[in-house]
Amino acid sequence: MSQLWQARFFTTVNHLRDLPKTSVPEIAFAGRSNAGKSSAINVLCNQKRLAFASKTPGRTQHINYFSLGGAHVGQHRNDEARPDEIRAMLVDLPGYGYAEVSGSAKHHWQALLGDYVRQREQLAALVMIVDSRRPFTDLDIQMIEWFAPTGKPIHCILSKADKLNRNESTNALRQAQTYLSSYVDENGQPFPFTAQLFSALKRIGLEEANDKILELAGLNDAATPVDQAQGEGKGGTQPETPQA
Repeated sequence: MSQLWQARFFTTVNHLRDLPKTSVPEIAFAGRSNAGKSSAINVLCNQKRLAFASKTPGRTQHINYFSLGGAHVGQHRNDEARPDEIRAMLVDLPGYGYAEVSGSAKHHWQALLGDYVRQREQLAALVMIVDSRRPFTDLDIQMIEWFAPTGKPIHCILSKADKLNRNESTNALRQAQTYLSSYVDENGQPFPFTAQLFSALKRIGLEEANDKILELAGLNDAATPVDQAQGEGKGGTQPETPQA
C-alpha cells in the first residue's frame, strides 16, 4: 500500500500568514483549471473526494493541505493523523487560468501562488499538472519562472494521456522534456525538472508518479506503520478502487 493512501485533510488557508507552522517537506500540486489536478491527487491517494473537484473550474480558491504519515488505519478515512507523526504534506494549490473568475480573485490568487512557490521554505518540490494535449500555456510558464530560481525539483505530470495515440504521447513527452531541459543554472547545469505521461482515468503512469512524489518528499526509505502491520500478518482492509 502506498504511503500516499494515508493522506488526510489537514487545513485550508487563503493567506500566507495562515500557513501551518509545520517543518515537514511540502509537495505542492499546481496546474491550470481543467488540467486534471484534483483527479490526479485523488487517484494517487486512492480516495474519491480528497481533493475538491468543482463542477465550475477555478472555484477552489484556497490552499489545501493534506498530511502524510501519522494515520494508523490505512483505509478508514475518518481516523485522524497524529500531528507529531506527520512526515510530509501534499499541498493542493488553486487552479489558475479560468476566465470566469473575477479580476480581484485572479489578482489574489496570483499573489498567493507566486509568493507561496517563491518563499515557502518547507516547499520541497512542485508537481505541475499539464494537459498532455496542449503545450505549456503562458500561465504554466509563469509558474515555472516563479519556481525555477529556487533550484528545487519540478515534476511535470502530463495528464489525460489516454486521449493521445502512441505517436502523440511520445511527441508530447519529448516536447515537455525538451522545454524543461532548457532551464539551466548559472553553471549551465540543468535544473532537476522531470516529466511523465499520466491518466487518472486509465491509471497510466500511476506507479511512476507515486514513486516520484514519495522520492521528492523523502518518504521512499521506509514502510509505513500500516505496511508494517500488514507484513506482520495483522491484516487490513482491501484497497478502495480509485475513481477519476
